[in-house]
Amino acid sequence: MDAKMGSLFESIGNFFGGGEPIPWCDRDVIAGCEREVADAAHGDSEERKNESIMRLSWALVHSRQREDVQRGIAMLETSLGNDKSPLHQREKLYLLAVGYYRSNDYGRSRQLAEQCLEIAPDWRQALALKKIVEDRIAKDGVIGIGITATAVGLIVGGIATALARRG
Repeated sequence: MDAKMGSLFESIGNFFGGGEPIPWCDRDVIAGCEREVADAAHGDSEERKNESIMRLSWALVHSRQREDVQRGIAMLETSLGNDKSPLHQREKLYLLAVGYYRSNDYGRSRQLAEQCLEIAPDWRQALALKKIVEDRIAKDGVIGIGITATAVGLIVGGIATALARRG
């Protein structure tokens, strides 16, 4: 019985705690990636430039700073059509999905994760992200229902109190 209660409290805590399975990236890492992109722009091969831009995009969409995430999304959207490789497309779509998740645009994030899965149906990273996004959508829906129910309860209670005072 105690184990079941502990499990119940743990699942409730996890539900409302919002544990974050997607990694975060520090400003130091972003600054290093920005230096790498600047260095690659001076005479390196096109492949090295693209790799350094992908690393910077990864760092930006995993940042805690909203401006960085938006910058990463913009970079990825700009470069999405430039690459015909399914592997690179998949990576960019996944990073865009992470960026939109970080921006709280869960619908767009889920859509992009599904596009990744069209390219690679068994890709565990995309499957995990899709589940995280769907869990978040469900959690937000439950919280929204709770807020709505509370508001309706307060209104009904106020009306009932007003009627009781009148009568």
